[in-house]
Amino acid sequence: MTNTLRFSPADPATAAAFFAAELSFEADPDDVVRDMKEGTTAGFQLVEARSREAFAKARIPGAINLPHWEMDETTTRDWDRDLVYVVYCESFECNAATKGALKLATLGFRVKRLAGGIRAWLAAGYPAEGAEVQPGNLHGITCDC
Repeated sequence: MTNTLRFSPADPATAAAFFAAELSFEADPDDVVRDMKEGTTAGFQLVEARSREAFAKARIPGAINLPHWEMDETTTRDWDRDLVYVVYCESFECNAATKGALKLATLGFRVKRLAGGIRAWLAAGYPAEGAEVQPGNLHGITCDC
């Protein structure tokens, strides 16, 4: 038996349900940038969950910043509950987006996490704003959460 097939794959219906559920939790940077280019960003808001300092260094255009440790009923009081909030942080190694998405979901918001964070966004060459943004340069982009 191969290592790959040591554990039996799920039946197709179970696999389809699992992967559909997985996609309901994450947004792909490619999809987000396509929406931005097509002007079809109605319905979601990007949220940077790292510190204000990290946000000043590099951010996705149109994103708002609310560090995950500040997310509560007061700081989100005026947020639109009809939107989906796509939360991001530094990378797959940083869990600020997960912490932020958890807090927002607990507060009753619909959420997704942006796969790969700002590092994946910048590595793909997508547009960014901030003091540390230079094409192809990921130095200075840190977790900071």
